[in-house]
Amino acid sequence: MRANAPPPTTFTTAEYRDNTMKTSELVILLDERGAPVGTAEKSEVHTTDTPLHLAFSCHIFSATGDVLVTRRALEKKTWPGVWTNSVCGHPGPGESMEDTIRRRAKDELGMELGSITEVLPDFRYRAVDASGIVENEICPVFVAEARSEPRPEAAEVCEWQWVKPDSLVSAVTQTPFVFSPWLVGQIEQWGPNYGFDTSVR
Repeated sequence: MRANAPPPTTFTTAEYRDNTMKTSELVILLDERGAPVGTAEKSEVHTTDTPLHLAFSCHIFSATGDVLVTRRALEKKTWPGVWTNSVCGHPGPGESMEDTIRRRAKDELGMELGSITEVLPDFRYRAVDASGIVENEICPVFVAEARSEPRPEAAEVCEWQWVKPDSLVSAVTQTPFVFSPWLVGQIEQWGPNYGFDTSVR
């Protein structure tokens, strides 16, 4: 960092949403230790040689303990039409993970969330889809309480379903090819306590 560099800008969720409507959305690039080393345009970062960058995954649970699974829109650049966890995304520069999760849940799913808890802070994966596009993320995993029903954006989600956690674990175990590779990896790492349970930390 150059001498006398100004401090990084910090946005509230509303400010970040307004800012990204006016400019391109940025993702945070990371080194192998997970330290930020720069930013890149979200629209350009996912290629056949995607650099390591910061993301999140969130599993949203209902008051009855069901988990929301979503099917990625057919127009998505990576893993179109694949079933996955409730919501994923990338924090922008200066944006907290909690603010990012609430922003993406609102923008992608039309949902309000209650409490948010980190459960797999060290989750990381690299995967290549059928088109050759690479995902390469340090992607901490969270659980959240639903405060409303999904009303997803069609450009993001083409189907959704509330399911029992044990049913999801069984489906992922028996047919992993139906699901996103990050969901498969998260279920494997989570272990037998999958659900709205923070004991995996």
